[in-house]
Parts: sequence; C-alpha cells; structure tokens
Amino acid sequence: MKWKQCLITPLLAFLLLLATAGCGNSPASQPESQVQNSEAAATGSNQADDEDSHYPVTITNYDYAGNEVEYTYEKAPEKVVAVYQGSIEIMIALGLEDHVIASYGLDNEVKDQWKEGFEKMNYQEDVFAPDKETVTLLEPDMILSWGSLFSEKQLGDVAAWNEKGVATYINSNTRAGGHPRTLENEYTDILNLGKIFDVEDRAQALVDEMKTSVESTLSAAQGQDPVSVAVLEPLGGSISNYAANSLAGDMVVQLGGTLVKPEGNEMGKEELVGYDPDVIFVVYMAYAGDDPETVMEEQLAVLRDDPSLASLSAIQNDRLYLVMLGDVYAAGPRTMDGIKTIANGMYPDLELS
Repeated sequence: MKWKQCLITPLLAFLLLLATAGCGNSPASQPESQVQNSEAAATGSNQADDEDSHYPVTITNYDYAGNEVEYTYEKAPEKVVAVYQGSIEIMIALGLEDHVIASYGLDNEVKDQWKEGFEKMNYQEDVFAPDKETVTLLEPDMILSWGSLFSEKQLGDVAAWNEKGVATYINSNTRAGGHPRTLENEYTDILNLGKIFDVEDRAQALVDEMKTSVESTLSAAQGQDPVSVAVLEPLGGSISNYAANSLAGDMVVQLGGTLVKPEGNEMGKEELVGYDPDVIFVVYMAYAGDDPETVMEEQLAVLRDDPSLASLSAIQNDRLYLVMLGDVYAAGPRTMDGIKTIANGMYPDLELS
C-alpha cells in the first residue's frame, strides 16, 4: 500500500495548487465595480491631461508704442483688471466675469443681457481709469485695456508689467501707429481671449455670429444698386470723417458699400455737398449722466437743420441714421450692433436679421 500513498500524496498537492491559483486576485476575477472604478479614474486622469495640454499659450499683442509683443500664458488669468467699455463687455460676453477683480471706464451702461455678469466685476466708479500704483495694489495677473492707457502716467509700461509676470492685452483697434481699425482685428481679439482663457468655443461662436451677419447682408444685397456712404461725427464746429481705415468705414466696405471719402479725417460742408452720399451715418456718444435722446437729437440737427446741407440726397430722402460710437470704435462684442446698424441703414428695404 505504500506505493499507493506515494502516488496519492503528490496528486493531492497538485490539486491544492490549482485551487489556490484559481482563487487568486487576477484582473479577470476582480469584481465589476472595481473594474469600473479603475476605468473611471483613468478617464478622469485623461480629461485633466487634456485641460492641462491647452497651456502654455503664446499670444502676440502690442505695447503702448504699437510694437508687437509676445506673451506666454501658463494658465488662464484669474485676477484681471478690465479698463474701458469693450474690455469689460468682452469678458462678460465670453462668460469670464468671475476672472475679473476690478473694472473701470464705462462710457455707457452695459447692455441688459450683460448686467448680471457686470454685477460680479467689482466696478469702480470713483475714477475712470486707475493709475499704475492703484493697479499694483490690486496684484493682478492680467490687465485688459486700450493702448492709449498704457502710458507711464496711467496704467504703466507693458514691458514692466510683463517682466513682473503680469499679462497685458491691448484692444487691437486701439494700437498706436496709425494702423487700420478693422472687423478682422475685432475677430482676432475675441479669438485670442478665447485661447488665453481656454474658452475657444464661446469665442468662435461670437465671431461666427458676426461673420454670418456680414455674409447674409452681402447675399441679400446682391443685385442692389451700389450705395454711397459717409460716416460723420459733428464735433464742435467741425465734422469728423470715418474713413476706410476706421472700424466704421471698414464695416461699410465689408457690407458692400462705397465710402464717398475713403481717406481723410475731416469733412468740409462744401465737400460733403459735392460728394452727396446716398446714406449718412451720424455718430453720437452719450456719456454717463447724459440724456441719450437729447444727444442723438443734437447730433442729427447739426446736419439736418443746416441750410447749406439741405440739398443733400440723404437729407431729402430721410436717410440720416444714428450710430453709437461704442458700436463702431474698438467695439468688442458690440461690433455685432454696429454691423446691424450699418447694414440696415444701407439696405432699409431688405429683410435683414
């Protein structure tokens, strides 16, 4: 019987070894909940990697003199100082009001659709634009404003801020040096801010809306007689002309119109009578505390009630149209309003959205 015992003992040992291996914690034998948790953790890690992979982002902008400046963003700014109407409103339009620690410089009330966001932006009414000492105390990581405000006596030098790790962004249509102010610049600013704050989808949607409005106007105007246009702003005893290198002028051209005076910043009355545009857009600006209706009427009256201009076709045909300065000058998200005003004035008989 010994030989049988010798045979059975190794056999039992082998069976026990198999049983032990079968009870091991292999991946195939893990509970389903553990597998799902592992997969979820991996997915979350991948999403975080995707967000982190957006940065760094390098953006080309400008300094006070209008020179190009590059700045690299390692993450989205969290402590922004926004100065001027367009700076404030573009942050709200992109859903970035929570990133703003202080705002300044409204010429007009924000539009109703942006008022809820504006309440979060710590607006300072005591001063139109802060000086660099005030901004320094705020400890921002970004300053968003017009180019003309980055002087030593106001917001301070762009290079000095950048060396301290504070980003600066200047609205491209306020760049110094006589550069054209264009719709394309407004698009670029919106898209750049979308990249800086990782909200590119929102920025692209806003730009697409503007471009679609221009394209649909051009499409609807096919076959229409050419429209001659002047964009004018009565200022004291003179009349400013918005030429082709202005945002308002570029809107006219992009929408298929012809500027009667594509060059030059002033328009004489005799000159205007000689050009005799089909349409005249009258620029007005109602500052905080002004009665907008009074300002608009006064601006219209300068041209409409002047006997020396009575022969103008635009006056005879009631084609004087008001357009707010903030909609056609470094307008930010209000660029859409400027496009619509110019389009509807040029083509009043068309059904434009």
